[in-house]
Amino acid sequence: MEDKIIESIAYLLPAIATGLVTYFMFSGFIKHSLTEKRMEMRAAQKKEALPIKLQACERLLLFCERINPVKMLLRIPPISANTEDYLQLLIANISQEFEHNFVQQIYVSEDTWTAIVASKNAVTNKFITTAATVGSANALRETILMEYSQGLPPPTKTAIDFIKSEVHILL
Repeated sequence: MEDKIIESIAYLLPAIATGLVTYFMFSGFIKHSLTEKRMEMRAAQKKEALPIKLQACERLLLFCERINPVKMLLRIPPISANTEDYLQLLIANISQEFEHNFVQQIYVSEDTWTAIVASKNAVTNKFITTAATVGSANALRETILMEYSQGLPPPTKTAIDFIKSEVHILL
């Protein structure tokens, strides 16, 4: 009887060892395979997302350029001599541009989006504060153009720098 137990153990021990080795080899292979598939999926997602993110950065950069005070005032002439009418036209233009690009925030970092919103608000506030001190639409336009022609950086410069750094990270 003892011989049969020892004989059984002699057969079982190599079978158990072979089974364990096989189990660990296959589990390692499966883990490696799953990891590789995940990495391929992430690479594919990044490959698909990169053009969308770059396009969003382009659109937001264009937004910042379009609300740049100097470029905006040169593009949009006063509709009348009334300062309030011109101010409302400028603010409506900024709002329309912003609403048109609002969804792009999901493709950029929180810091970049915050800089863009801050630039929009700074431009709007600049127009409002300057409009309160001048007497006509042309005076508003001339006053702001003179300020920025003296080397004062536009409020949109910071947002543009954030967008550019985000593009450099993406590429």
